[in-house]
Amino acid sequence: MSKSKNHTNHNQNKKAHRNGIKKPRQMKYPSLKGVDAKFLRNQRHARKGTEKALALKYAKKDETK
Repeated sequence: MSKSKNHTNHNQNKKAHRNGIKKPRQMKYPSLKGVDAKFLRNQRHARKGTEKALALKYAKKDETK
């Protein structure tokens, strides 16, 4: 009795490229899971300050009209 085939990659490449090998979709806002905690805390405060500054800027803009 002959030995059976253990492995072959025949035709797999053609099958894979038939519909094209696509890159995974990138999310608009990637997860911040696993990011440095100190950085995240600072980012949170910075975002809050930016929101406050923008609100003040637009309040002044409306005042002048």
